[in-house]
Amino acid sequence: MSEYLYIHPQDPQPRLIKQAVHLIKQGAVVVYPTDSGYAIGCQIGDKNSLVQICRIREIGKDHNFTLMVRDLSELSVYARVENQAFRLLKNNTPGPYTFVLKGTKEVPKRLLNPKRKTIGLRVPANPIAQALLAELNEPMMSTSLILPGNELAESDPYEIEQKLGNQVGVIIDGGNIGEEPTTVIDMADGDIVIRRAGQGDTSPFEL
Repeated sequence: MSEYLYIHPQDPQPRLIKQAVHLIKQGAVVVYPTDSGYAIGCQIGDKNSLVQICRIREIGKDHNFTLMVRDLSELSVYARVENQAFRLLKNNTPGPYTFVLKGTKEVPKRLLNPKRKTIGLRVPANPIAQALLAELNEPMMSTSLILPGNELAESDPYEIEQKLGNQVGVIIDGGNIGEEPTTVIDMADGDIVIRRAGQGDTSPFEL
């Protein structure tokens, strides 16, 4: 069974954050709240946990994976960001957006889109997600917890435990949250393409 942790959505308890991160570093797959539904993630270099996530979500290696990062300075380590893109990123992070950008050599090859060499990057506004990233001290490989056959992210931690309690290592209960996924903005090739309209306002990117 997974470890089930109740963490305060606005004032995360440091002891519980440390406990969750310790398990992630031991190889646990974690389900945690973001500003747009629950996400499922693991340590950036953990191959076995990545395979487990792909199995749960029924996705292949060509899926567009995302790195959760603390801020723009960390984002720029893992992605190539042009000046125009940087201004848009600065004005719209943290928030419910996933940005598709060309990855740098710091991104493990298995996480890059095999054809385009891109990676999704996201700076979450959720306090629990930010606390996890701060304690982990590196990005976390992540993807929205959209289960097979569904179009929306999971939003109820109790239901998540019923469905995935035997398949993940940690479930963080940060309360019921919105189920609409992030807005996906593709900036990898210089143009700005809205790949998915989600919770984030698309108007700043409609140039």
